[in-house]
Amino acid sequence: MQTTVGRPYPLGATVDEHGVNFALFSAHATAVTLCVFDSAGENELARYPLTQKSQQVWHLHIECSDKALVYGYRVDGPYEPHSGHRFNANKLLLDPYAKQWLGQFIEHQSHYGYCADHALEDLSFDECDNAAYMPKCKVVDTSLLSAISPLRASATPITNDLNGHIIYELHVKGFTQLCGEIEESIRGTYLGLAEPNVLRYLTELGVTCVELLPVHSFISEAFLQDKQLTNYWGYNSLSFFVPQHQYQSDSPTAPTPIEQFRNMVSALHSAGIEVILDVVYNHTAEGNRLGPTLCFKGIDNLSYYGLLPSDKRFYINDTGCGNTLNISHPKVLQLVMDSLRYWVEIMGVDGFRFDLASCLGRESHGFDKGAGFFDAIAQDPVLNKVKLIAEPWDIGPGGYQLGGYPQGWSEWNDRYRDTVRRFWRGDFGMLPELARRLHGSSDLFEHADRGASSSINFITSHDGFSLHDLVSYCQRHNDPNGEQSRDGHQENHSHNYGEEGESNSADVNAQRQRQVRNMLTTLVLSQGVPMLLAGDEIGHSLNGNNNAYCQDNSTNWRDWSNTAEQRSLLHFVKRLIAIRKRFCGLYPQHFIHQNVSTDGGGLGWFCRQGEPMNKLQWGDAHTRSLSLVLCGEVAAEHSIAPEQQALLLMLNADDQSLVFNAPSIEGYSEWHCLLHTQTDDDITSSTVAMEGTAPFVHQVFSQPELGLTNTESKIDTSPSAFTQSYQLKERSVMLFYAQLKGATA
Repeated sequence: MQTTVGRPYPLGATVDEHGVNFALFSAHATAVTLCVFDSAGENELARYPLTQKSQQVWHLHIECSDKALVYGYRVDGPYEPHSGHRFNANKLLLDPYAKQWLGQFIEHQSHYGYCADHALEDLSFDECDNAAYMPKCKVVDTSLLSAISPLRASATPITNDLNGHIIYELHVKGFTQLCGEIEESIRGTYLGLAEPNVLRYLTELGVTCVELLPVHSFISEAFLQDKQLTNYWGYNSLSFFVPQHQYQSDSPTAPTPIEQFRNMVSALHSAGIEVILDVVYNHTAEGNRLGPTLCFKGIDNLSYYGLLPSDKRFYINDTGCGNTLNISHPKVLQLVMDSLRYWVEIMGVDGFRFDLASCLGRESHGFDKGAGFFDAIAQDPVLNKVKLIAEPWDIGPGGYQLGGYPQGWSEWNDRYRDTVRRFWRGDFGMLPELARRLHGSSDLFEHADRGASSSINFITSHDGFSLHDLVSYCQRHNDPNGEQSRDGHQENHSHNYGEEGESNSADVNAQRQRQVRNMLTTLVLSQGVPMLLAGDEIGHSLNGNNNAYCQDNSTNWRDWSNTAEQRSLLHFVKRLIAIRKRFCGLYPQHFIHQNVSTDGGGLGWFCRQGEPMNKLQWGDAHTRSLSLVLCGEVAAEHSIAPEQQALLLMLNADDQSLVFNAPSIEGYSEWHCLLHTQTDDDITSSTVAMEGTAPFVHQVFSQPELGLTNTESKIDTSPSAFTQSYQLKERSVMLFYAQLKGATA
């Protein structure tokens, strides 16, 4: 094959009319060699030195007819760890811009640039070749790919606005691995998520976005493999472009890995569901000074990673994972930006959730919402239109930054999580904090002119207890992780209600079922953007493991057994989501500060006696009950004008039953129950109709079922009418609606 000097841009392997252009950034290398392998990636065919270097980019063009070349790099330079250099030409390295890998990573001592048994540790130098144990890069011509399907029934382009959305956090493999309704060959794969039965489940559930745990190619750490475990979650990226091979179908008729991922996105879009990726740009799988040399470390360690200024042998570890990617370097920032654009423009995704995002906004003086990373996204014509979600913390200095991100960003709200958990556990003194979280956390976001959609509300996520376990365990039970249960969060704000773990007690299980429904109701009816953990809607258990990152088994795989208990909870969640979608007041564009009224949105807080909350009541630490009234429009369908209605949410987190008086709101008729958690059986299907364009149609509950304290069988709506009073069980909720007087159901 004939070679020429090629071009320094774009970085990576780029197909053109005559062949392939290769470009690799390394500011400190003394030599770069391209190694070309056979189509199976097993035998090296030739080596081509990249002799041309332009502005720290080494480049070469190879003329060829078969452009699907298989390759890797060897990069030479000084091996001086104290100066930050770890070049070792004995190691075959992955291209940071590779779009596809061939073969799999095999853990082996030859991946390490030093001699593991040497007394000097990483100051020693290893001469073993690792090519036999490395995946190889494969050139991909992305110009040949077909278009991604647009979002179904989308009248306007997808934007970065999360207002009105409901996020569903799921794991690509775990969601369908046990799904018997799809072919076995595609269970646990991208194609599995694209199956009609799976799409039907998601659309009937009512979620609008799936947030996928990491799909960038990752590897399992050596210490996990030593324990016969794997990194299941995937927060250990080695490539920012290649989709994880484990999630691809190996069927002979299956398309390429890239096409499989794109087919999944197209199918989800066709079902009206957007795709958000959980991405890890804060660290890589190469670990600390004792980690392997697989890519960035061998290409230009000093540029790609943050190193201690006093001794560059050691890595800055703001992530707790051994290293921190040096986003402040322009070429590293370019890598991240190019990766993000690739996943939007080529792979078709609609947004990103950034793991440990504070790492990305840390400048030399500390975290800055005007950091280069945020500025780069804000000015990018592609990325400033997609959904951007931050995990707003890391373990570095000043790392906790909830509420500190720029315009256009949403943030995982752990204060919401902890507040709702503690309130329903029965902790005292939670009412003021609970009200702020139900209101969309305006105290955290409104000062920067940001709306309630800036708050991603969640009670559970992949990291921690499932919702079932939150009401079943007081302590973490992480022994299967092999760390004597020392890993994972120690404080979970959980409660087991009398027995640790699974119980045969009807009373214990009834309390747990109520609490699960109570927290789900609170989540879905709070202002902000709700995020539901996949499996919580059917009571999935992690067996008390609150750090199941290394459990690639039925502990994490979603249970599709479809028991009566699962169906009941699933139906309850569907009804909650349907109510949220219909009632626009639950997702206003701006924080609501108006009182309840018959004109537009309004919000009011009431004590259980039905009177507006006063300062003394807010300060009563022993009160564990609250009512919230929210008025606004019910979403119109089929071009029928929306109608003004009000919702009343009664919350009783006390350990005894309490009588609640329904507030009387001027201009509104009597309250009608939409759903409640007084019993754990499925009552909503027979009492609420949500179909068509009518307002919330109801059938009146019998008095014993609701615990109505008045003996009248019907509610008088005249001015002299009695107060609607309800006996709420300990730890339960009731949700009502009221129409404007004169409106017809």
